[in-house]
Amino acid sequence: MEDNYDDRLRKEDWIVKPIDLYTARNMIEQYHYAKSGSNTAVYTHGLFKKGDDFLESSCLGVAWWLPPTKAAAIATYPEGEWQKVLSLSRLVIAPLVPKNACSFLLSRSIKLIDCKNWHCLVTYADTWQEHDGTIYKASNWEYMGLTAPSSVFIKNQKMMGRKRGGKNISKEKLIQNGFIEIGKFQKHNSEK
Repeated sequence: MEDNYDDRLRKEDWIVKPIDLYTARNMIEQYHYAKSGSNTAVYTHGLFKKGDDFLESSCLGVAWWLPPTKAAAIATYPEGEWQKVLSLSRLVIAPLVPKNACSFLLSRSIKLIDCKNWHCLVTYADTWQEHDGTIYKASNWEYMGLTAPSSVFIKNQKMMGRKRGGKNISKEKLIQNGFIEIGKFQKHNSEK
């Protein structure tokens, strides 16, 4: 893998393709502030420099999609079938890729999603990381405002949400398991 790339991504030199959960998780653990992801995904897509795309170890970005919680899906798509909402759970690129790689990865990832099955895409930008959703605005997502504040828990630099699958983990249980609540934060909500 090269040590650095041009300032701007040239789309003819890059590819986005489906990747396995193992490859996605490795990228998230290396480069995403959450340092973890769920045990499942509907889609995981990776960013590769053409020519390196046969090696999963050459993955330079990840878009990780899964359904949001039922409450978040209903809040996102109240007039429709909440089961047809898909959430961008993690989006990350390696530090040395070109500046516009994130928007390239996001747009190509969306093209790989079977939109007949998903009527609404949603994503969130974490204010506790000082993210404001700029990448989503630049990619023509509709800004929906801020969510209600929710607790953020950290253990060994890994983020843990209280919602896991169809269950909520109690704050007390997380603390018993060594997680520290660092505060309550809102998220910027965007939809496509």
